[in-house]
Amino acid sequence: MRVVYRGLAVVAAVAAVAVAVVLVLPSEPDEVMAGPVTAPPAAPPSSGPAPSPSPAESSPLPSSPPSSGPSSPPSSGPASSAAPGQRVTPSPGSSLAPGYTAMEALYADPRVPKLTSGVKRMPMASPGRRFVKDTRSGLAVPRLPGPWKSYGAAPFTTKQVLPKQRGTSLRGMFVTCPLPIMEQRSPRDTALLAARWTLNHHPKGSRITWLASQPVKGGWMLAYRVTYGKHASRAAVVVMDGGMSKPGLAFVTVPDSQRKQWRDIGRVASGVRVLG
Repeated sequence: MRVVYRGLAVVAAVAAVAVAVVLVLPSEPDEVMAGPVTAPPAAPPSSGPAPSPSPAESSPLPSSPPSSGPSSPPSSGPASSAAPGQRVTPSPGSSLAPGYTAMEALYADPRVPKLTSGVKRMPMASPGRRFVKDTRSGLAVPRLPGPWKSYGAAPFTTKQVLPKQRGTSLRGMFVTCPLPIMEQRSPRDTALLAARWTLNHHPKGSRITWLASQPVKGGWMLAYRVTYGKHASRAAVVVMDGGMSKPGLAFVTVPDSQRKQWRDIGRVASGVRVLG
């Protein structure tokens, strides 16, 4: 019996060892069902300076190649689709794209055609004897006859308008003010930018067709047609140095519904003077 008990004890010991091996040895990973490996959680920030690495932890080689220059700050706007070094054409009526001058933006605007030498001068009309004085721009401009009348000038400095018509908000307008855009070296270029700016006061989708272009004393005059849908207006701008910190601008526009007053555009173009 002592032998039997001893044999049973040996069998029990062998079974216990087998169970311990099963519990200690890890199981093989399942290659198919294994998910993505996640990074360990970041260490909590320390309130003091980071300890210096031990010599055994230091490495003479960097873990990643050094940057060739300062890193660019993240952009706050939408990413550009243009290739590096390629300029982005500004959209019509929008603000200037980075790196563009005012004239480059003008030439990129499909609403404003190139002003060629083929655009002729216009005959000058008699401006009349009555004038409106604009002391802010340093200009004196014709006081147009009826049905024109003076009107609240804001946001301009002087304003004359034609009567309102039923069924439309468009009517003739003649205004003056200090130049609302950046002055260019050439009065002609300044007038071009001013004409583009006047599209803000025409219906959406308006386009310019040049009718006349010529120098005036101390500045430049442009006359043009503004087309929008099936209708159009005649308009003109005169940019002139009135002796102020900025040149003065005279701008007139008359829709085709009041075409009888198109003749007054010639009076404006020929009648702008420096305030004496």
